[in-house]
Amino acid sequence: MKKLLLASVLSIVPAVLLAQVTVTDPWVRATVPAQKATGAFMQLTSKTDARLVEASSPGLRTEIHEMALQDNVMRMRQLDWLDLPAGKTVELKPGGYHVMFFDVKNQIKEGDVIPLKLVFEGKDKKRETVELKVPARALKSAAPAPSGHTSH
Repeated sequence: MKKLLLASVLSIVPAVLLAQVTVTDPWVRATVPAQKATGAFMQLTSKTDARLVEASSPGLRTEIHEMALQDNVMRMRQLDWLDLPAGKTVELKPGGYHVMFFDVKNQIKEGDVIPLKLVFEGKDKKRETVELKVPARALKSAAPAPSGHTSH
């Protein structure tokens, strides 16, 4: 019985240790009263070619977005996925790729923590879910969060 239990535990451990995507310095832009949308930003690094295919947060409509200059106009559009080339860091930042939150009911204040679930898909179509607790910061805040969040 102990051997079976140990074998079960050991079969789970490699999945945790072999996480394919690293999320660094996640943060959410704090809002002003009555603001109904905001964004989440971070750096994503994948060991293998992968995609960010889903983002969700309880009580918020959540989408993967890109802002880009088209015909001299900055435009935002929803993405079905965001490619993560192997070994390259993809930065989600204001004015570029980001996770967009809609239907914000209560003001998100600096220091609040927002739960965020990200789903990544490898070329083999296997999915990995990363659950984060993301601190809110003011946009003007240039310094990273004091704890330097990194999640695997």
